[in-house]
This record gives sequence, C-alpha cells and structure tokens, in this order.
Amino acid sequence: MSAAEQALRDADPELALRLLQDQVRSNPGDAKLRVFLFQLLCVLGRWDRALTQLNVAGELDASTLAMVQTYREALQCERLRMQVFTGEKLPMLFGEPEPWTALLLEALLREGRSEAEAAQTLRAQAFEQAPACAGSADGQAFEWLADADMRLGPLLEAVINGRYYWVPFSHLSVLRLEAPVDLRDKVWVPAQMMFKNGGETVALIPTRYADTDLGVAELALARRTEWREPRPGFFTGQGQRLFATEAGDLALLDLREISFSDEA
Repeated sequence: MSAAEQALRDADPELALRLLQDQVRSNPGDAKLRVFLFQLLCVLGRWDRALTQLNVAGELDASTLAMVQTYREALQCERLRMQVFTGEKLPMLFGEPEPWTALLLEALLREGRSEAEAAQTLRAQAFEQAPACAGSADGQAFEWLADADMRLGPLLEAVINGRYYWVPFSHLSVLRLEAPVDLRDKVWVPAQMMFKNGGETVALIPTRYADTDLGVAELALARRTEWREPRPGFFTGQGQRLFATEAGDLALLDLREISFSDEA
C-alpha cells in the first residue's frame, strides 16, 4: 500500500493528494497514478483539475479511453448539478413528465429565489401526488421508497448518456448497483436501470449529495451521512446518499438491487 493509499484509509484525502502529487511528479508517464489522481480530485470536488488528469491518463494509455469518455461526461454534469440545487437551472426529466414532477422542479426554483414558504407548499403537493413505489431492496420488502433528501424524494439523480437527469422511481422496475471497487465509486456508482416500459440503460448515480461539505473527509469519502435542517421539518443531505423506506434508511453503497412492483 502506498503512502497516499494509507492516508486515504486514514480519512485524510488532503494528505493523500500531496503524497500522490509527489508520486506523479516523479513518474509523470504512469497512467495508473494519473487515474488515481483523477479519482482523488473528484472526491475533493476539484472538477477542472480532475478533468485534466483524466485527459492525460487517456493520452498515456489507450485502454483507459472508455473510462475517460464516461467520466468526462460525469464531470461536466457535476457543474450543471450544482446549478440545479441552487435553483439556477432545471434538470432534465427522464420519461414522460407528470404534474407532480413539475411541482418539485418549481419548488427548486422557488428555493433559489429564497421563496421558502412557496417551495414548501409545492413540495407538499408533489409528495401527496407522487405514487408510492413498493418493492424490495436486496430481498427486503418495502411499501414505499424515496430519496431521504427532501429536495428529491420520489426522484433519483442519474447521469445517463452523458446527461444529468432526475428519474422518477415510479418509472423503474429494477435498479442494479455495482459494488464499490474504486475510489471514483465514492463519487458516482455505476448502475443499470430497467424501466416499466421495457427499456433499459446504464447510468451513474451520484453517491454524495450535491452540496456536501467536501472539506469534511468522512463526508467527502461517502463514509457517513449528515442532515441539515434549513427550516423546521425540511431535511437536506450531506455525504452518502440514503434511500428512505417505512422500515428505515438504506445507504446507497450497501445496496445491490432494488426491484419495484409493476403497480404505480
């Protein structure tokens, strides 16, 4: 294990970055080090530098080009994602829009204009209208499932075909999530989505909530989740994404397969 890897294990990504940069300076042609550096910069939210290292890795090793293309698009989506959660832009909706999804998007815009009361009213209407999605998570049945962050609720963030989407859980039949194996999985989880209309696609699910404080190592590394309550009863997430069910919360990185019933 390298010193940088040990620093990461010890939850010190800033030290890991300094150590890894020293390694890269000593071995500038090592594509594996460049990939490691790209991933670490993503953990720290330094998207421009991450893109530079990703491109260099692609130039050094042609076998990385598929990964380079996939994550280049994910990096571009992160910029849009931040604008979405500040109410500056709207995400694309995957599938046919429904009235309740429009209410949630309007709530985001109202939040961005500091119209908290109007946003709260719109969200309450959306949550009332959105269908409950029954199913099972790794074999454990649930009557409903939603993102625990109340800005999202019945919608799932995803990067699909290089674009940033919000996907209604009610459109999904199966969500398969790959087990984390690389550092970049702390930032995006590779997934396969199967839809109730028979379609399917691959996707990346953002592992962490959009405005996570990346200066807190445990949150940046998606090792825990914390909650903010900007006003009473309204909770937004920090760190690893959680799905809420009537039986409790489910951490994204622990899940392998969520199956939804055909109803809704």
